[in-house]
Amino acid sequence: MIHTADVEALKQKITQLHTEHRDLDDVISRLSQSPAQDQIQLQRLKKRKLFLKDQISVLERQLV
Repeated sequence: MIHTADVEALKQKITQLHTEHRDLDDVISRLSQSPAQDQIQLQRLKKRKLFLKDQISVLERQLV
C-alpha cells in the first residue's frame, strides 16, 4: 500500500509532467508552423512528449 506522503509526491510529479507535456505541445505547434522548421529538433521534442505521456501513465497506474 502507498503511504499518503508517497501519494502526494506522485500527484505532484504527475502535475509537473502534465505541465511539461503541455508546454512541449505548444512549442511543437509553434515550430511546426515556422517556415524554417528544424525537423530533427521537432522529432526530439515529439519523442520527449511521448516519453512524458508514458511516464504519466506509469505514475497514474501506481495511484490506482
